[in-house]
Amino acid sequence: MTGTLITHLEKLLGGPRDGALLRYSIGNEYLKAGNFEQAAIRLREALDRDARYSAAWKLLGKALSAGGQAAEALAAYEQGISVAEARGDLQAAREMDVFARRLRRQLLSTRR
Repeated sequence: MTGTLITHLEKLLGGPRDGALLRYSIGNEYLKAGNFEQAAIRLREALDRDARYSAAWKLLGKALSAGGQAAEALAAYEQGISVAEARGDLQAAREMDVFARRLRRQLLSTRR
């Protein structure tokens, strides 16, 4: 189902409904399908269209982390925390803070 949904959603790219939400949705579907690289690409595109999209920062961090890019994921979470706090989206900021702390511990343990 996810592959079919991705195909349908991607047909909307470049049209009047193209925007941060569409690209976020496609990124989310790629993430569900386990295609972390494509998920990150679409989520970055969503953020290019709306850098204040807290949920996209959170999902980008998740995609990068799942794809084995811990340092990049940490950077995404840190940026997302700043964005979420500035918007008053405290729940998203707290969630990303938890993920960021885990990644910091993981990165510290791999450096030892």
